[in-house]
Order: sequence, then structure tokens, then C-alpha cells
Amino acid sequence: QVTVVESGGGSVSTGESMGLSCEFSGSYVYWGAMGWSRQAPGKQLEMVASVARDGDTTYSDSLQDRFTIFRDDAKPQISLQMNNLRIDDTGVYYCHVRLRDKTAWGTGIQVTVSQ
Repeated sequence: QVTVVESGGGSVSTGESMGLSCEFSGSYVYWGAMGWSRQAPGKQLEMVASVARDGDTTYSDSLQDRFTIFRDDAKPQISLQMNNLRIDDTGVYYCHVRLRDKTAWGTGIQVTVSQ
């Protein structure tokens, strides 16, 4: 059984920063790629950022200049630093991790950006 727990989130104004964290736990010893996706109101799920076991990172083209993902396998956990937030960054952010045979997802955390 694997659990994925997101924290952080909330409401900020445009131009501000916010950090999200995600902790993983379970009996699995293999933690594959970890990442964040988001879903804005009325839109499809979008990949935000991911980090592989070797530390290689991937970002959505439109976000890589403002978002940074970090991975700590000692805990294990990941975090997402979001800078210069915009109104269209509003949405539910989901944390996920690739296991050997499936992907485990968190329940999501709300991020709201307003003027």
C-alpha cells in the first residue's frame, strides 16, 4: 500500500510564490519518476513537472521558467516551487509517483491565484 500526501497550496495574489510538497510512504522500495500534474477549471489534466530516479527533470514548456521541482529520496518526497504565479496557474495540483506496476496519485491540492 502506497500513500501520497500533498501539502501546501492555498490562495495567493498574482506575482507571488508558493511551494507544494508531497510525501510518499509504503512498503515499496522502488520509487520511479515523481511529479506534479494539474487541472484547471474546465480543462484537461496537464503535466507540470517530473523528476526521474536519476534526477533528470522534465517541465511543461510553458512553466519551466517559473516552476522548479525537487526530489529527496531519503524521505521520500518531492516539492514544487512556483514563482511569479499567474491567474491561469489556478487549479488542483496532483502529486504522483511511478511504481513498478502502476502510478500512485495523491488526492490533489487546490492552488488559487487572484489579482
